[in-house]
Amino acid sequence: MSEGILYLVATPIGNLEDMTFRAVKILRGVDLIAAEDTRHTRKLLTHFEIHTPLVRYDEFSKVQSGKKILQELLSGKNVACVSDAGLPAISDPGADLAKLAIENKIQVCPIPGANAALSALICSGLDTTKFFFAGFLPKSAKSRKDFLEKISVREETLIFYESPHRLKKFLAELKEIFGDRNISIARELTKVHEEFLRGKISELENIFDEPKGEFVIVVEGNLNSETNFEIVGAENFLDCYKNLIAEGIDKKSAIRQTTKKFNLSRREVYNAVVELEKK
Repeated sequence: MSEGILYLVATPIGNLEDMTFRAVKILRGVDLIAAEDTRHTRKLLTHFEIHTPLVRYDEFSKVQSGKKILQELLSGKNVACVSDAGLPAISDPGADLAKLAIENKIQVCPIPGANAALSALICSGLDTTKFFFAGFLPKSAKSRKDFLEKISVREETLIFYESPHRLKKFLAELKEIFGDRNISIARELTKVHEEFLRGKISELENIFDEPKGEFVIVVEGNLNSETNFEIVGAENFLDCYKNLIAEGIDKKSAIRQTTKKFNLSRREVYNAVVELEKK
């Protein structure tokens, strides 16, 4: 018996009218639907009169559910994977299911549709020719800082997802590490209270007293060939330099690696190191 097909089916990110005819057809025709939240997805299926069986597939059940879904696919059944909203496998456990299917030589087929990141990007007013999807930041403060420092040198437009209760903190972190760049904040995309706010970080960081809804933040890329010395902050790259020296790396190599990591001029780093060694 030939294997089935795994369909990655996009669902609306807010407005139910964004559901495609093809998505409805596929969800009606497959043998099984793997959903991140079966209660949430069942409401969508009920709206479109789709009666296909559901199975839970989320971050907590993906190992066991993945094995069962794989067996269904290997037996010749077709399975659709859906996210709570938008494209599955984007900041979503569906990516693991797709990988599992591919490893077992099962056909994976995309059913395109709504996507929050790209919807926010095209309405941002920022450069759309090159972009980098950063998704959700790490939870720990150090990991967040390290990640932001690493990508602060990228020239592409950057796209982030953020929850309402961490939005203010995120914007403060962004301004500290990136400097006062142009950004676009997209809130509640395709929903009744859809809103776009555009301007400098300093103009928007305190615009919400109590942020509500789902947010996508689009950030202008680094337009300088070298990162501004003041933006990075001497304490940041000097810590990096001192850590490399502590690891036994020679001074020249430590300066070179620090320069590369923060995209600074070698002269600036060297001068800062000289001042450090005078103390």
